[in-house]
Amino acid sequence: MINDLNVLRRLSELILSRKETQNGDSYTESLFSKGHEHILKKLSEESAEVVMASKDLDPEHVVREVADLWFHSLVVMAYHGKRVEDIALELEKREGVSGIAEKASRRKDE
Repeated sequence: MINDLNVLRRLSELILSRKETQNGDSYTESLFSKGHEHILKKLSEESAEVVMASKDLDPEHVVREVADLWFHSLVVMAYHGKRVEDIALELEKREGVSGIAEKASRRKDE
């Protein structure tokens, strides 16, 4: 079993570096060069693919599609200059808080 979740941190940093280079030499760079709308479209597509894999009751396919979704989510984060640590901090703030209470607190902030 893999115990090294630092892979998310490494991937996040790699994605951020690809945002800066944008030579078109990688898939990630091509996403950034195509712009925000294209990135959001890819995120939406990957989300739908997770849903479809789950509906097919294929756990291994779900894992592959969620990996794609996480990757594209990190691309969105990088687009906004954020890192995986920002997600971890947000989740840490929510830890031990009822989901209902947490959602209600966000409504006050909006």
